[in-house]
Amino acid sequence: MKALLLRVGIDKGCGGALAPLFADGSFEYIPIPERRDSNETRTFGNTVGAHARPLFAYNLPKKLENAKMHVDPEFETFTYGDPSIKRTYLLKLEPGDLLVFYAGLQPWDYDGENGLYIIGYFTIQEIIDLRGLSEEEREHISKRYPNNAHIKRQHDDAVIVIGDPAKSRRSDKAVRISVKRPDRRGRPMHAVSEEITRTLGVSGFIQQSVPPRIIKAEYMGNLMKLLDVPSV
Repeated sequence: MKALLLRVGIDKGCGGALAPLFADGSFEYIPIPERRDSNETRTFGNTVGAHARPLFAYNLPKKLENAKMHVDPEFETFTYGDPSIKRTYLLKLEPGDLLVFYAGLQPWDYDGENGLYIIGYFTIQEIIDLRGLSEEEREHISKRYPNNAHIKRQHDDAVIVIGDPAKSRRSDKAVRISVKRPDRRGRPMHAVSEEITRTLGVSGFIQQSVPPRIIKAEYMGNLMKLLDVPSV
């Protein structure tokens, strides 16, 4: 049993802002903008978050108000997909492994600095590679998992990860995993905190999740306690 740690959600590079973190530890998950043709109907302006405000209200640039969102992962039927280099890592996951998502968050209703936080996880139930499927097979998958952002695109060759609904969730409280440290050029970057290194066995800069970090079997007990993974 192992886990894969991936960064998701809007960031300053793709959306000009980070999602909000509230003083009680709760947060909003704000997806990235959709950059390809998709039948997605949700936009940053018409989607209301967990705190009863449109996602666009969290200091997003005006150009995103009516932009479609790439909701990936989605925490309704627990699917995630990726057609990029990360697909290779996703294909190495097996049923029972964990896919752990972290995102950049910034304080909204209190003073503080932004950071990287775990926001949810999937316990793997199934892995589907869309590449090479027949049109009939794609249609079958599309009917089974219509909420997935890559299913909503046309002719996407993503690997789709399906989470076990009983053992997957969007976290109620964000779990911080980063501190800011200077890189070789002296620029402040997000790195794994010493506490998380001791707990999960990963280290170094995690501003980006390429290559994804693998949490090894000997640290899985610590991870499951950190995430409060149900035993059912």
